Amino acid sequence: MTEILQPIPGAPSASGECTEHPMQLLTGWINPATERELVTLRRDIHREPEPGWAEFISTARLAKYFRRAGFEVRYGPEFIRDDLIRGRDMAETRRGIARAKAAGIDAETLERMGSIPGLLAVWDSGRPGKTVAIRVELDAVYVDEPKTAGHIPAEKGFASRRRGLMHACGHDAHQAAAAHLARFVHANAGRLDGKVMFLCQPAEEGSRGAYPIVQSGALDGVDVLLCAHVAVDIPAGTVVAAPEKFLCTTKIDLEFTGTPSHAGMQPQLGRNALLAAANTAVNLMALPRHADGMTRVNVGSLHAGEGRNIVPSHAVMEVEVRGENEAINRDLAREALERASGMAAAFGVKLRHSIVGEAVDFVPDDSITQLITVCARRARYCRTIEPEHAANSSDDGTLLMRRVQEQGGRAGYFMVGGAFPGRAASAAVDFDEHAVVTLYDTYANLIIALLGRWN
Repeated sequence: MTEILQPIPGAPSASGECTEHPMQLLTGWINPATERELVTLRRDIHREPEPGWAEFISTARLAKYFRRAGFEVRYGPEFIRDDLIRGRDMAETRRGIARAKAAGIDAETLERMGSIPGLLAVWDSGRPGKTVAIRVELDAVYVDEPKTAGHIPAEKGFASRRRGLMHACGHDAHQAAAAHLARFVHANAGRLDGKVMFLCQPAEEGSRGAYPIVQSGALDGVDVLLCAHVAVDIPAGTVVAAPEKFLCTTKIDLEFTGTPSHAGMQPQLGRNALLAAANTAVNLMALPRHADGMTRVNVGSLHAGEGRNIVPSHAVMEVEVRGENEAINRDLAREALERASGMAAAFGVKLRHSIVGEAVDFVPDDSITQLITVCARRARYCRTIEPEHAANSSDDGTLLMRRVQEQGGRAGYFMVGGAFPGRAASAAVDFDEHAVVTLYDTYANLIIALLGRWN
């Protein structure tokens, strides 16, 4: 662990309010974004959360920043193939388009997006140099934001406007930092070589969005890929240069189809999909743990049946498994499907399954980890740099990073702590907004380090 010894003004506070402090930049480099602008944009984004594959407002908002900064902008279908998309609810997508129209998103932008949100923004200096890509997540999660005292978005008036949906994972901060990083690139264009790319990814939640981006070739030619995440379980003021133990995961949808019958008059004619699914759920949660590493199993939803007096003929489940490495995860996914198939056979129903998301484990490149450590030291509000921290979670950004490494490039991932002291963790989280500034500063210094001109 590296402790930053020089005094840094503006300690993170429980109020979540930022005051202005100068960015630590070498002579000649320009910071165009104030802390207030970073925080204000984060709050604007927080008010309007969107679920995966429906992030049309978020896409249009970021596109505006990138176009103004001189980036070439490609919308979803221009870099994501429709036939590769996983885990998309088209009804939710149509609602997202309708909300974007109601929000005043212009017709030309919506036409270019079609039914696929997301954005690839590319800035080309016209000079030889590396191609550096930064991943930015767009989606929110299905969590109802509290309106209680002590929850800062509620107290400060920027809570989610959509019941049952909120930015509970920090993606609002990631988008705010990216928008102002576009301004940073524009302000310093004469001192940067090579290319900067921002991959604004739909549907990170559920590990659904990275796969079609990888398969569509958007990462071909990338020399360095950078990913980061605000972490609500790490104290504010801490940056983790190389989080470890990213869990491989497979997201599986199961659909059981039986035969309906009257539950009173002819129950013997029915084939009960609900019972097949319920028994599958119990058996999945009883999957054995693994001697070679961590495992996680969860049945996230189960919806079944048609009515009180009908033998239920239909059931759908959302399931995930996770493992510390690919072999463990593969074994868990295989056995989960075997148990589901066994229960379907036992109850005489049919089973269909689909893989709707995945992520892998990841080993960062040491040279990028070292660079992150150096750059985070210059970031406002960073007091401690930890070399590693057990993530114990999954991020499909690992698919993107693995792809870049397989093609001879390098990749790194860092975490920016945002946890308030002594605040209990909850599903509807908030974080110290100084983390947005630390995230922005670290990325800006990485761009300088990788693409900066020093003559």
